[in-house]
Amino acid sequence: MSSVSIRPMKPRDRTAVEKIVAGVAVFSAGEVDTALELVDEWLDEGEESGYLTYVLEDGDPPAVRGYICFGPTPLTESTWDLYWVAVDPAAQGKGYGQMLLAFAETEVRQRGGRLLLIETASQEAYGATVRFYQRAGYELVSQIRNFYREGDDKLTFAKVIPG
Repeated sequence: MSSVSIRPMKPRDRTAVEKIVAGVAVFSAGEVDTALELVDEWLDEGEESGYLTYVLEDGDPPAVRGYICFGPTPLTESTWDLYWVAVDPAAQGKGYGQMLLAFAETEVRQRGGRLLLIETASQEAYGATVRFYQRAGYELVSQIRNFYREGDDKLTFAKVIPG
């Protein structure tokens, strides 16, 4: 029987993470490139990069099904940003995204964080993403109209992480 595990990302996971990010239909090529830049910084510098990057494995043999990247927000006390969370489209609907998010919240709490912020787009294609964050207890705290492009607002969600 397989078991789900979450662990720090290693160089051998990069190809799987790239496939996952590229497979999520809402991400543009530029967004995929940006996600991989953060992955590479993590792989090159570890925590010194300012990013924490983990993968979720499941199956027998274990395979990477999702990943998450988050880190402390520069110039703040105990505020953190969630930069990326993605689950292989073929593995969605199994709770992996919620597991990754709960893991990040635990890590933030253990590292003295009190607030976790998430930014996303308002496009209709991101509707499931918005509902995912809301189900996880995140509150929409700001909306900047036409931020990404005309008709595509920047949405910021926040959650206070209890100590």
